[in-house]
Amino acid sequence: MEEPLENNQENKSKEEMVKEAVEEARKAASEAADELAGDQDKAEASEDGYGGPDAADTDSADTDGTDGSADSSMDEDSAEDDKAGKKVKKFGKKPKKDKKDEKIEELTDRLTRQMAEFDNFRKRTDKEKSQMYEIGAKDIIEKILPVVDNFERGLDAASEEEKENPFVQGMDKIYKQLMTTLEEIGVKPIEAVGQEFNPDFHNAVMHVDDEALGENIIAEEFQKGYMYRDSVVRHSMVKVAN
Repeated sequence: MEEPLENNQENKSKEEMVKEAVEEARKAASEAADELAGDQDKAEASEDGYGGPDAADTDSADTDGTDGSADSSMDEDSAEDDKAGKKVKKFGKKPKKDKKDEKIEELTDRLTRQMAEFDNFRKRTDKEKSQMYEIGAKDIIEKILPVVDNFERGLDAASEEEKENPFVQGMDKIYKQLMTTLEEIGVKPIEAVGQEFNPDFHNAVMHVDDEALGENIIAEEFQKGYMYRDSVVRHSMVKVAN
């Protein structure tokens, strides 16, 4: 009777050993599966540019025997949140510029401002030069006009017989040459007789009642007026009909 008992005990111990071996194999298989799932989660996190404390937490959770599917879903959610956060940061913050680029922009802006200031200075200087030239030319022309007036008075005073005199003819040629020269530089006489009175060009010194003329029509010119380009050098001295 003793041998069957020993055989039973040996059979029981063998069965227990087999069960323990099976359980250990199951545990080893489950741990290997968990480790494989954790490695996949780490790989996905690294591809998304994220690998930090969450990955360490998943590894620790896998070693503790927790469910790998729940941890993987949490890792995916956290990875998506990280992507969204990075996009917000990317659009929210401007990238820092290099110091060289900042210096180039500063120098370019300074050069543009200086060029604009120089262009304004050049235009202003040209305008001032033109005004100074015009003022100087008007001053000289104004001093020449009395000479022109004397030429005209002397030629008007000459009789028809004296106009045949070579001296008078010579004076007439000098007068015509002087008037041609003045016309070439932009000097021209102001039309007066028969024109409507305009205070911008005419200076009325007398008034006359004349029914043959209309109102404010110039009847006579006492002194001829002249213009230099678009400005008046001397107003015409006239008599105006009422």
